Amino acid sequence: MPTDMPQPAFVLVRPQMGENIGAAARAMWNFGLDRMRVVAPRDGWPSEKAVAMSSGAGRLLDEALLTDDLAGALADCHFTLATTARPRDLTKPVYTPEAAMREARDRIAQGQRVAVIFGPERAGLENEDIAQANAIVSVPVNPAFASLNLAQCVLLCAYEWRRIQDDTAPVVQALAGTEPAETHEIEHLARHYEERMNEAGFFFPETKAEAMKVNLRNMWSRMPLTRADVQMLHGMMRQIVRWKERGGR
Repeated sequence: MPTDMPQPAFVLVRPQMGENIGAAARAMWNFGLDRMRVVAPRDGWPSEKAVAMSSGAGRLLDEALLTDDLAGALADCHFTLATTARPRDLTKPVYTPEAAMREARDRIAQGQRVAVIFGPERAGLENEDIAQANAIVSVPVNPAFASLNLAQCVLLCAYEWRRIQDDTAPVVQALAGTEPAETHEIEHLARHYEERMNEAGFFFPETKAEAMKVNLRNMWSRMPLTRADVQMLHGMMRQIVRWKERGGR
């Protein structure tokens, strides 16, 4: 059964290869989308090649709405977006994928049904297809090579949909079994290095010693040290001192 999450339908118009339909299903399910509609697939339906390529997302193919024309696929929708990388002689709002998915989210939150339309692999959507849409989604690709694979375009839009739904922090520090060092631990490390480096005559000349110590403390405070890092740095300094005390042997 489909998920309960409100979401747009992804409509594949006249797809030519079962493998691309399957790859599109896989891309959709990667990002939690499962409302697929398929318009007049060239090689018929169901497609064994699509199932093989879907790699675990075959349920989307089993539950996909199959129609003979685009109008049938969009009949219950309130707002539709057509994907194209080419300039068209049609007056319509043009969205980036991110903006399009935000618009879709806002309209779905108002109770509307939204569809995103993807064209066939050979040449994309025809003007007659795009004329049935309310707006255009244009991917900012290399103008010298603007053609996107069907599944790639589906994946890109599905990713943008997921991204606006998700509250995952943009950067997460993976601590690998440790935790951030506390201020007092970094302070102890700083004193340890300062004392040993002072014994080694590092802070020279004396007129610059205090400034050098301040710079060293500032360096420690800038580093995102973990407790494991602090322990290793203590151990490194102790081993250097032991090696020196043994005469460098």
